[in-house]
Amino acid sequence: MNMAEKVFEEVRTLPEFELREVLDFVGYLKTKQGIITAKPENGTADLADEEADWAEFEKLAGTWSGKFNREDCYDRKVLR
Repeated sequence: MNMAEKVFEEVRTLPEFELREVLDFVGYLKTKQGIITAKPENGTADLADEEADWAEFEKLAGTWSGKFNREDCYDRKVLR
């Protein structure tokens, strides 16, 4: 059994969210080594991820005023 088969045997029983983490880590390793991954031909996976990212951004955009007062951080009900 070669190394790729061993890795496959280990990850095939993982739940979906952990498989995504493994795939993300593989992408990180390839980026770290300078290997450029090819995008899917249909581009649907990247497009869905992009739309989800923009939706989260639009939901939170403009919520921070840019003003920060450290003293206000310590004057909270949970800290009393």
